[in-house]
Amino acid sequence: MSEHYHDVADLRLLKKMGALAPVEFNAWVGLDGIVGRTDGAIPQKYRELIAVAVACTTQCPYCIEVHSRAAKAAGATREELVESTIIAAALRAGGAATHGAMALKFFGETEESKG
Repeated sequence: MSEHYHDVADLRLLKKMGALAPVEFNAWVGLDGIVGRTDGAIPQKYRELIAVAVACTTQCPYCIEVHSRAAKAAGATREELVESTIIAAALRAGGAATHGAMALKFFGETEESKG
């Protein structure tokens, strides 16, 4: 088993992935351009803070690093960064609770719960 799962050296495999599936890979790379847009209705600082929040919920350490640095470069404060991550955590917790309700639904009603 690998000693750790997040090894920055693994990023070198992205080039190979691009060669193996170029159409899909280039489409994926193009998605990052959405965050980097400077001519959108949402200012760059907020685009990066949104990206940090999403990166926290998807748990991508590389995205967290890239977008945290980009948020700082775009003028975000430390407080804004932390608030955006806590907002993401709150939404993730909300999602877990509502999915818990869904699990209960799939588990099935009992005579006690019909009352």
